[in-house]
Formats: sequence, structure tokens, C-alpha cells
Amino acid sequence: MQLRRASGILMHLTSLPGEFGIGSLGRNARDFIDFLSAAGQRYWQILPTGPTGYGDSPYQTFSAFAGNPLLIDFEELVTQGWLLPDDLRDHPEFPANSIPYGEVINYRFPILRQAYSRFQPNRDFEDFLKNNSFWLMDFSLFMALKNHFQGQPWQSWPEEYRKRDQASLQEIQTELSDEIRYQQFLQYLFFRQWSALLAYAHSRNINIIGDIPIFVAMDSADAWAHPGIFQFDADCNPLYIAGVPPDFFSETGQLWGNPLYNWEELQRNGYQWWKDRFRLILQLVDLVRVDHFRGFAGYWAVPYGEKTAIKGEWLPAPGQDLFNKLKSEFGELPVIAEDLGVITEDVVALRDEFGFPGMKILQFAFGSDESNPFLPHLYPE
Repeated sequence: MQLRRASGILMHLTSLPGEFGIGSLGRNARDFIDFLSAAGQRYWQILPTGPTGYGDSPYQTFSAFAGNPLLIDFEELVTQGWLLPDDLRDHPEFPANSIPYGEVINYRFPILRQAYSRFQPNRDFEDFLKNNSFWLMDFSLFMALKNHFQGQPWQSWPEEYRKRDQASLQEIQTELSDEIRYQQFLQYLFFRQWSALLAYAHSRNINIIGDIPIFVAMDSADAWAHPGIFQFDADCNPLYIAGVPPDFFSETGQLWGNPLYNWEELQRNGYQWWKDRFRLILQLVDLVRVDHFRGFAGYWAVPYGEKTAIKGEWLPAPGQDLFNKLKSEFGELPVIAEDLGVITEDVVALRDEFGFPGMKILQFAFGSDESNPFLPHLYPE
């Protein structure tokens, strides 16, 4: 993929200023785009924007597809009549330079419930449900069940829901229908506002660089709804989990805890889940940074239950086959490979075969000899 030389800024949406405790998709995001344009920039790189779980990390989200309701702009909801100015008059004095997630969650979600109470479904909403049916129903049911079970991870739910007994799911889907609709409403708001923000960025000649984490969270709608594409046993417990081996930075490696893919099953169904994932994000951003790209050539598998990542092993991944299938589906892929760390020849070959730009971090250039590939004059063109 050929990119023209340009510069930009990496900043997560949550870091934007705002009076409601966290950045949003509204006026302050547009102001930042104006700033980038005025400064001669061309890119805004963001991190993942999914609904975050325990620890509030954008790399541990409840869905690889959904948006984070905490980023929904309240001012636009007032404009639509789904909120009244009085709804926003009394709010906590949030700190200016940090995000107290607990306080933000406790404040913002009741406000969003108020918006839902005034919302009347329309054709635009119904079209959104139809166009996103390949992920939205599973996610909405997952979140409704999660709230029903007081936030417990899905592997702690009663067996009939953990293992997706269809009769039980059908019954509780009726019982939780309003909560499911509320979850769909939140996603409708997020994607509606995101589309408007993307159009505004393009009007100012700014492109958005999005982010695909290679792995999903254990406690996610993806792992719950598609257990067959992960390395789980019959009771939906992981056999292996993700991480990286010991290196210069850590004597015990890094134990991330994400479930690992069952690549054989993914190959059998034509990588449909990955196709769906790319289909959605390519509608939302201009370029995609693929996190932990080396995991598509080989990944570090740690037996479940280990306390460190030491006793893992490298296992092969079918990255070439996957990206060929994605290329056949979508054409040239606007991917940036996050190829940092110890990169072996098979990873370099995979990256270069598809023409994906890699990454160079300037501070990695220091403390080594003159052949260090992170020295700027040694960067590939």
C-alpha cells in the first residue's frame, strides 16, 4: 500500500476535553479536527473505541464490533430532543486532567437512559439494526444478560446461558427485550455520531487511522457468541491464553489473558468473523493499524492457569491465507502493521508480501550501534 508522506497525531477520543468527565464524539472532537487541519496535519490516529470492561482498557472490550457509549456526545442528544437542557444542568465537577471512570459511568449511563425514554424508533434506527445484524443482536443480548447477572463475566452465568441453549435464550430474550432495545439504541447513537464525525474529518482533509487489536477480551460478546472460533474446552474454559515470552523488558514475559483463536475452525468457515470485523471497521476509518501483527505469523500460547508467560510455546498462524482471503473480499487493504518487538523473518515476509507499512519508534534508535533499524536514515522508503 502506497501512502503519501504526511504527519498526524495519536490521541484517544477519551483524552479530549469536556465538561462531562470524558472526551466525546461531539464539538470538542470537531475542534480537534480543525486544529489538525490548521496545523497542516493529515492524520488523526485513535485507539480502539469499543465498550471497555474491567480496567477500562481499550484493548479489553466487551465487543470487537461495538462502540463505547461513554463517548456519546450529550449536546447532540439535546439537539435531537432526546435530552433536555435541564437533564445536564447538575453534574459532578469532574477533574480536568484525568478520567474517574467509576464516577463517569455512574453519571453518564442514567443520562443515556433518559434519552432512551424519549426516543421513538424510526426508519433510520431500523435500517441500523438491519445493517448491523451480523453482530448487534449477539452483543445486545450479551450486555442485557451481563446487566441481568450483575456484571458477572459470561463464564460465571448459569450453564444454559453460558452454553447458549437456544430455548433458554429465546425465553430470556423476551424477558429482557427492553434492555436489549436500550443496548441497540446506545450503539445507534454511537455509530450515528461517529459517521458524522468521520464526514467532518474528511471535509477538513483529515484521515482517521483506526485500530484492530489482534485478540478479543475473554469476557466479550465475541467469545460468548462464537466459542467455536476460540481454543475453548467443552465447558467454555480456555485451553491456552495469549501473551509474549520473556524478553529484555520482562523476565517472566507478558501474560495478557485473552483467548486464542481456533484457526482451523476459522479457516473452515472462510474466516467469516474476520471478514465481518474488517467490513465494519473499513466503514469507520481510512486506515487500520493492526495490533500485534506478528501474531498472524506465529503466536505465543500459554497453558491456561499459568501465573506467568514463561511456559508458553510458539504456534503457527495462517496469516498469509487470512490476508489473501481479506484481500479477495475487500481489495487492497489499508493496513498498517504494528511490527514492533522481536520480529522474525516470517513476520517480515508476511508484512512485505501484502505491502503493509510497518512502524518505527524513534527512541528505539538510541543505545545501540549504527546498524540499528530504528535510526531514521535506515528507515525503508
